[in-house]
Amino acid sequence: MPDALTGGADDDAALAEFGYRPELKRTLGGFHTFAAGISYISILTGTFQLFYFGYASGGPAYWWSWPMVFAGQFMVALCFAELAARHPVAGSVYNWAKRLGNPHIGWLAGWMMLIASIVSIAAVALAYQLTLPRISSAFQFVGDGTGTYDVAANAVLLAAVLILFTTLVNAFGVKLMARINTAGVFLELIATVVLIALLAVNVVRGPQVVTETAGAGAGQPFGYLGAFLVASLASAYVMYGFDTAASLGEESLDPSRNAPRAVVRAIVASFVLGGLVLLLALMSVRSLRGDRLSTEGLQYVVLDVLGPTAGKAMLWCVLVAVTVCALAVHTAAVRLAFAMARDTNLPASARLAKVSPRFGTPVLPTVLIGVLALAILLVNIRQPQIFTVVTGIGIVMIYVAYLLVTGPMLVARLRGRWQPAEGRFSLGRWGLPVNVLAVLWGAAMTLNLIWPRAAVYNATAPYHWYLRWGAVLFVGAIAAGGFAYYWFVQRHRTGVLTEHAAAPAPVPATKEVTRS
Repeated sequence: MPDALTGGADDDAALAEFGYRPELKRTLGGFHTFAAGISYISILTGTFQLFYFGYASGGPAYWWSWPMVFAGQFMVALCFAELAARHPVAGSVYNWAKRLGNPHIGWLAGWMMLIASIVSIAAVALAYQLTLPRISSAFQFVGDGTGTYDVAANAVLLAAVLILFTTLVNAFGVKLMARINTAGVFLELIATVVLIALLAVNVVRGPQVVTETAGAGAGQPFGYLGAFLVASLASAYVMYGFDTAASLGEESLDPSRNAPRAVVRAIVASFVLGGLVLLLALMSVRSLRGDRLSTEGLQYVVLDVLGPTAGKAMLWCVLVAVTVCALAVHTAAVRLAFAMARDTNLPASARLAKVSPRFGTPVLPTVLIGVLALAILLVNIRQPQIFTVVTGIGIVMIYVAYLLVTGPMLVARLRGRWQPAEGRFSLGRWGLPVNVLAVLWGAAMTLNLIWPRAAVYNATAPYHWYLRWGAVLFVGAIAAGGFAYYWFVQRHRTGVLTEHAAAPAPVPATKEVTRS
């Protein structure tokens, strides 16, 4: 027990560096922390949600975007692991950017990450539509799925049920969330391994399938490269959210050791298992011709290769993965809102930062985030392009928020202001090159993702200019409008709320000198 006690004291001391006192209960162990990171990434959710888009845009060769995205995001994850060892604090991205840069950069990073998380909750919840009607047509409650708005409206209905669930679970405390999340992740990992094995014994072609482009890029100015960059959205959607392990740092046991490991293990496990699922799916599906791969995606592959019984059983596992993924995203968003509110960096901060004495969690931001995620769904209920538009916007904002951490971290390294935690995870002499690559990758991928291409943001009718430019307009409005509010209103109120502030350090007693 001495080590555990010492670790807890050290972690509380690290929290005091930010001026906060410990309030959230430290109940999460090492696997809980890992589960939080990997459930946000969620191998089955991401691969099953956007495989159809990647295949339609880039053919079988789109698979190469998977290792490409992993290589870039792994550089980011290594930087975050070093930060998690030094600063295991709630609202990780916000507090890291604030510490590495300044309060203004921190606020913008937190704001972008918060809005991105709310958008991501909606985007992940929409994955129910891609899976449930494949299990049974009874889940298509709106029309029969052939009407212009049947799919979009039904997607909103199913997603609303999931968001209501994640709101209730998060409101009832981190212990309940952790139990559900851990059980779900355990099932997801087992299901993924089983799926890999079942696909492997049913292969009908070799791995050279990933060299085929299926004619993608024909007639485009940049040829296949242009098609490949569009298809990379499918892989970019999966490999983020690993910072969640650090964002639960104030509720974790020995987070300065466990969080860095969880960050790295989550992204590596997702890369290996997800890459095998995608590769073996292309090798085992009976035919690469026709349009079902580019419209129904991995759900079609599973049913085609495994048959209706085993296939539908696997789709139920996918449904569990989507559920815990949405739960993890909601949890991370709540911790971020709490972290910003206790710094008086959000409207009604005192209420948003209040921790329920009964449940040990911030209840008001939990409910508010759920309501806002539902509002995003309702705004898009009449738009058939709902999936890629909402998903694309969420990814862009995540990449921007990550850049607002890796960028200031690089500046801090170059100025000699960055010191890794002693005796904890450190990149050592590799820190600078890794950090440089993380920034270059983040900037390049952000530009690729936000580019107003019809293939991403308005691929099907009805065609609207504001949908094609949706990412630019939405992200620009959120960044500019939000920062203007902060600059003219909120920054004048910034400061740790009294009820959340760390106790002042005791003043050393001085000996009275007497004269003889």
